[in-house]
Amino acid sequence: MNTAELLVQCLENEGVQYVFGLPGEENLHVLEAIKHSSIQFITTRHEQGAAFMADVYGRLTGKAGVCLSTLGPGATNLMTGVADANLDGAPLVAITGQVGTDRMHIESHQYLDLVAMFAPVTKWNKQIVRPSITPEVVRKAFKRSQTEKPGAVHIDLPENIAAMPVEGKPLHKGNIEKTYASFASIRAAAAAISQAVNPLILVGNGAIRAKASDAVTQFATQMNIPVANTFMGKGVIPYTHPLALWSVGLQQRDFITCGFDNTDLVIAIGYDLIEFSPKKWNPQGEIPIVHIGADAAETDSSYIPNVEVIGDISDSLMEILKVAERQGKPNPYAISLRGNIRADYEQYANDDGYPIKPQKLIYDLRQVMGPEDIVISDVGAHKMWIARHYHCHSPNTCLISNGFAAMGIAIPGALAAKLVYPNRKVVAATGDGGFMMNCQELETALRVGTPFVTLIFNDGGYGLIEWKQENQFGKGQSSFVHFGNPDFVKLAESMGLKGYRVESALDLIPVLKEALAQDVPAVIDCPVDYRENSRFTQKAGELSCSL
Repeated sequence: MNTAELLVQCLENEGVQYVFGLPGEENLHVLEAIKHSSIQFITTRHEQGAAFMADVYGRLTGKAGVCLSTLGPGATNLMTGVADANLDGAPLVAITGQVGTDRMHIESHQYLDLVAMFAPVTKWNKQIVRPSITPEVVRKAFKRSQTEKPGAVHIDLPENIAAMPVEGKPLHKGNIEKTYASFASIRAAAAAISQAVNPLILVGNGAIRAKASDAVTQFATQMNIPVANTFMGKGVIPYTHPLALWSVGLQQRDFITCGFDNTDLVIAIGYDLIEFSPKKWNPQGEIPIVHIGADAAETDSSYIPNVEVIGDISDSLMEILKVAERQGKPNPYAISLRGNIRADYEQYANDDGYPIKPQKLIYDLRQVMGPEDIVISDVGAHKMWIARHYHCHSPNTCLISNGFAAMGIAIPGALAAKLVYPNRKVVAATGDGGFMMNCQELETALRVGTPFVTLIFNDGGYGLIEWKQENQFGKGQSSFVHFGNPDFVKLAESMGLKGYRVESALDLIPVLKEALAQDVPAVIDCPVDYRENSRFTQKAGELSCSL
């Protein structure tokens, strides 16, 4: 066999089901090997879409998603999705074709030093310089990618190495044992939690990666401690739980801000600083913190934990429960915030304004989606409203990129979600800006047979940037953010999809239900009233946190 065939055998050994990518001259041998393997190659319309698919596949499954490109422009097109996976903690393996090793010392057509280029956006990367090292490179790539904190890795395969004969076989994967926190840190955390009067739990994506949802819910319930989640921690505790204070992370004040203003201890569980800077909720660094996670805390002047409990999150929480004493000591102030939060959410249930307010749009979306159905949010003004108003019963049912926060992720991400969970409803929630960045992957979705709904929040511009410009410079002071759009319904129909346009607030739920029942991808064009952005900013500025 040749090196490319051994590489593909190693991918099969790692349990790879799909490789997302584009064909190219320098990856011909890899493609030929995939053709004769158990792996399904999904031909995408852009390498960025391929990387986003691998990104979301990795985030949903915990197993590295794999994307493939050729060299040069194909490889540079992968980078945004690779960087997104790396900062969002999603396991991903990117494989690039490359010129032969006999051409790297001179100026060569399409040649770039891809190892140097990918190094800043990956956990680890390596070029295969000898056929015999292929099993070691592949095994190390998957191990590094999937080990906490997960992220992206990169393998570069020169075309002459790919074609060389080789003997070898995939390496045994082995087992990684759990690590457990020290008894000293458990006791110190329990003491701090027992002594706190108004503690608050802040839970992040690390708790989802650790599958610690049940443990967090049990811990919060027995300790009577309210829970706020980051954008990427949605669903760790069901939003219907009486201690759930929903999402924190908006770049301005909100009801939950008052909980942080009045707490005397934050218990950060699986919290990554990249999800929501501690300078936003602990600007002076004065709030005591207990850090519970798989890894030691990042260093930040606003995040210096009094105690770090490092090890398996579920085990750590159960051990703390054994020695902490907080039963019957709820935090009445934080609990009182829940009434305000829920009332704010419910007030839009019957709003009939048109264009539709984002709060109403998301409220209706939540009514249509089941507890295990999945929403993939793109990046834009709608992301902020989804983070605040789309609430989850379970982890990984609302995916928001908030580490790298890359526009264009929703449509390719929804395709990957539908591959992983074909029997669940999947909605790609996107702005018109994000839609136009990767709408070509709707053809991929049709071809592959992954029917999902793309819901477009249509405002004819880059709404989030306009919101920030007006916050910075005053109402009406936005610039360079408006554009025209195609007829999204006709665009969808021209691709063989179903297209819908929402023309009143009463239309939304029936249109959503009909679109979700289709056996082909569907696109819904929904005009949105983003005057709510500045209204929310004004309301947030007037928020008073009185005890």
